[in-house]
Amino acid sequence: MEEKLNLLRIHIEKMAKLTDDEWAYVSSHFKYRAFKKHQYLVQIGQPVPSEFWIVKGLVKSFAVDSDGKEHILQFGMEDYWVSDYNAYQNKVSATLHVDCIENSEFFSISIDDKEKLCREIKAMANFSRLKTTHGFIALQQRVMSHLISSAEERYNSLLSNQPGLVQRVPKKLLASYLGVSRETLSRF
Repeated sequence: MEEKLNLLRIHIEKMAKLTDDEWAYVSSHFKYRAFKKHQYLVQIGQPVPSEFWIVKGLVKSFAVDSDGKEHILQFGMEDYWVSDYNAYQNKVSATLHVDCIENSEFFSISIDDKEKLCREIKAMANFSRLKTTHGFIALQQRVMSHLISSAEERYNSLLSNQPGLVQRVPKKLLASYLGVSRETLSRF
């Protein structure tokens, strides 16, 4: 477990250095969790008590429309953070599912513990601000890509920016993420 916790420390310290004492305190607020393939971290209509940092594995965040069609907002793999952030931050019911595509391992933290760490340790407040900003930028780029890029351009961008992801995700899920049919995806 210590080795896995050290991965989290390395991740945090890419943006915010912590003393050993600070790290001991910070790490005490995280819980290790393992989920099996197809197990949900977050389900629509349920409370979202945690944000998850992915140690190992792959997840998808998605919603389902009235016709039962899945719309994938995000894939998350090692070193990513994932949750339904509106529900997590505002303590309301989830509007997204987060499901494991592979057996996965996480460190989770509650919103209360996260806010406590941010109040008490300046480096954690800085880390949280930077990660939130980077997440917002990534989401903005994804939305803009869907507005102004063709499906083929979106696919090529995904191939160049996240080649490892394309190898791990079934084509049906990639098609949903890109907003195209599986048949269209097979033509690229």
